[in-house]
Amino acid sequence: MQALAPIALFVYNRPDHMRRTLSYLQKNELAADSRLFIFSDGAKTEPDKAKVEQIRQQAKQVTGFKSVRVIAREENIGLANSIIAGVTQLVNEYGKVIVFEDDLLSSPYTLEYFNEALDRYTNEPQVMHIGAYMYDLKAPNLPQTFFYRAATSWGWATWARAWKSFEPNVDTLMQQFDKAKIHEFSIDGTMNFWKQMQEFKAGKNNSWAIRWYASVFLKGGLTLNPSQSLIQNIGHDGSGRHSNLENTYDVQMACKPVTQFPDVLQENPQAYQAIKQFLKNRKGNLWQRGLRFLIQIKEKYRR
Repeated sequence: MQALAPIALFVYNRPDHMRRTLSYLQKNELAADSRLFIFSDGAKTEPDKAKVEQIRQQAKQVTGFKSVRVIAREENIGLANSIIAGVTQLVNEYGKVIVFEDDLLSSPYTLEYFNEALDRYTNEPQVMHIGAYMYDLKAPNLPQTFFYRAATSWGWATWARAWKSFEPNVDTLMQQFDKAKIHEFSIDGTMNFWKQMQEFKAGKNNSWAIRWYASVFLKGGLTLNPSQSLIQNIGHDGSGRHSNLENTYDVQMACKPVTQFPDVLQENPQAYQAIKQFLKNRKGNLWQRGLRFLIQIKEKYRR
């Protein structure tokens, strides 16, 4: 295996989430040989300052990695700008990067998966993104890993060669879409990816991830994904700025290493159909949707 990719961990004001994320990362097979960079954004509000400082004190005590460096921002630049700047910094220095946020639990084999895939496809320009999270597809005949069009953001990796294609300007991206591309981009209309683009343009979200997926999509890029998730997102507990309380995307993480990778560089049609089926039915029936909405409203008033 080539030199291991550095790990970028982006944190803000959730010390318990960061602690859990790090505890799982430390148990990864390659953790002790991996460089960890913790990007800590500055406090946005006065009440956040204490938790941001707590995060930074915790980060200074982290062990279990080849090296740990804390990059503490003096000002709040927001998650999107923090990720864009941090990823750019590390791919420019190391040529590749593994990206975590503070609410992602990992399998003991997640770093092995990332590094193996980064090595295997390093000279394949069509492969632009390695994702470690996957929905609970309930499709037993899928291969261990497959190629797909959409770039997931819950634990991912990429190379400098691919990141050069990242286009931050949403107008530049949107001008390249026609009706057919919008339909393909939205997984045959089963996911609101295009709506996310429109909401970014309208200032209703500040998503780096939707612009990265659009950049990959417009280049005809492929993303590698596991059929059983190597990541569990614990941020859907209502604690994050961009999350609601829900369990739609809960998964059972893989408990064994990934040993098979696709040789043919094309989207797996069986996996695509399984993902489309999941997305189409993920919100449940009308009663289930209503119940979820009421729970989310209740939790917002409790905070």
